[in-house]
Amino acid sequence: MTDRIRDVVIAGSGMAGLTAAIYAARADLEPLVLEGDEPGGQLTLTTDVENYPGFAEGVDAFELVEGSKEQAERFGAEYEQASVVDASLDDRPFELELSTGETLETRSFIVASGASARWVGAENEEILMGHGLSTCATCDGAFHRGDEVLVIGGGDSAMEEALFLTKFAETVYVVHRREELRASEIMKKRAMDKDNIEFMWNTELLEIYGSQEEGVTGAKLVRNEDGHPKEAHEEGDEAEVFDFDCGGIFYAIGHTPNTEFLEGTDVQMDEDGYVNTLEGRTSETHVEGVFVGGDVADRHYQQAVTAAGMGCMAAIDAEEWLDEVEAEEKKATKAD
Repeated sequence: MTDRIRDVVIAGSGMAGLTAAIYAARADLEPLVLEGDEPGGQLTLTTDVENYPGFAEGVDAFELVEGSKEQAERFGAEYEQASVVDASLDDRPFELELSTGETLETRSFIVASGASARWVGAENEEILMGHGLSTCATCDGAFHRGDEVLVIGGGDSAMEEALFLTKFAETVYVVHRREELRASEIMKKRAMDKDNIEFMWNTELLEIYGSQEEGVTGAKLVRNEDGHPKEAHEEGDEAEVFDFDCGGIFYAIGHTPNTEFLEGTDVQMDEDGYVNTLEGRTSETHVEGVFVGGDVADRHYQQAVTAAGMGCMAAIDAEEWLDEVEAEEKKATKAD
């Protein structure tokens, strides 16, 4: 990497970051994409993508990511396997400290670092993620037509996932570690009124059965009348451990936006760490020259196609802002 000041640096290489890279590269901004700890983002946790426009037969997630990366690279985008660990955004050019120990400077900064789905910690989840275990019902629900599936969680997200899955699954079992949902009243009612949603109260997931070839075939669960059964089981208290046959498992216990490096800056975030943008249809943040796209600012949709759209917005907004700054600088130079 050279010591030159970049016009634009993009943090993240999911669909938001890659789309931003395509647009920024075609605008001759020669963007540098920091691929992060998970190149390709959340999309790489699934296998086939059937809801991305333009692929009538679906597309392999890896192929979609790699194709987008090569497309941006063809127009001049560069990549580095690094993530931002600290950002100094008080003055321009901005200074970004990387996980590699390097520091780079950039005139504008696109934050597309995504949000990581929270995992349960069940045995075999790393092996089976994307092979019957999913964090996105909208993405993978259609693969489970006629299956018995589990949804892990008890908040609004879990109820939304469960309700969506009723379109495909034979029965959806909501597994919750307490005997009362955290979801809003309206979401509770919708879920409880569905004939093919059943609730497993005071129950937690211990292990997932299956293989990458077969997919998920079942689960080991633990139940305790007083709630938090996994904790009770680990402490040797009375808890019932049992096996349950199912064809799919969906984690719905929330996401954590990858915005730790923005703490202490003037970029405004909500209480959960999602980046706030200025009012209106924009990717602009409360720091001039810092733009945002994808799941890092989107707590609701979190789809590849919406992330791509937001990445496009971020790149266009960054290009227009850089043009405005350059025009102002030229005007100031002439005045001197």
